[in-house]
Amino acid sequence: MNIIIVGGGKKIHFLIRSFVSKGHNVTVINDEYETCRRLARMHNAKIINGDGSLPYVLEEAGAAYSEIIVALTPKDPDNLVICQIAQKMFMIKRTIAIVNDPENIKIFHELGVDTVISTAEIISSLIEQRVAVDEITNLIPIEEGKVSIMEVEITSDSPVIGKTINSINFPEEAVVGCIIRKEEAIIPKGKTDIRLNDKLIVLTLPRVQSETLEILRGRLD
Repeated sequence: MNIIIVGGGKKIHFLIRSFVSKGHNVTVINDEYETCRRLARMHNAKIINGDGSLPYVLEEAGAAYSEIIVALTPKDPDNLVICQIAQKMFMIKRTIAIVNDPENIKIFHELGVDTVISTAEIISSLIEQRVAVDEITNLIPIEEGKVSIMEVEITSDSPVIGKTINSINFPEEAVVGCIIRKEEAIIPKGKTDIRLNDKLIVLTLPRVQSETLEILRGRLD
């Protein structure tokens, strides 16, 4: 599958690695030259320096033969334009966009964007559940927040250090899908142990995010 990612900032590295590891062809468009140079050195992906809201840049990125576009720029209008151009000019089947203002969610849906992700709504939901936002370094909602993937770093006061996955009493609605250990990505099995400074990629339903973090970190702030 051919996937285009526009923007993304510092959090784009995991997304690229995830897509590439699954055999997808990834093209990244970013308007910051130094970011593009860094991405080109680190990833097996096509990197284009340019404005992803311009049709000729999307054409250069191969939009005509891509199946998915992910708009992650910090500007909601740009993300909307990117998705609309991708749909109407290049017939891209699936569009995904970040919105910074939750009030734009309805507008994005009405104008045809398939999946709209509001980081503000996610953070609000976490606070309501008494989850410490600083415990989560990455959060990706699936199906508009029905399911979430969170990245949790294991610090020295975590009660799960040295324990195996199958010895930890996780909620049934939470699964550790990957462990990032230094530069290595590990798909954990039941006997995989958790170590200091591991980053756990955890798939959860929203109602058990708080409980899952309490298990991993031993406290709620």
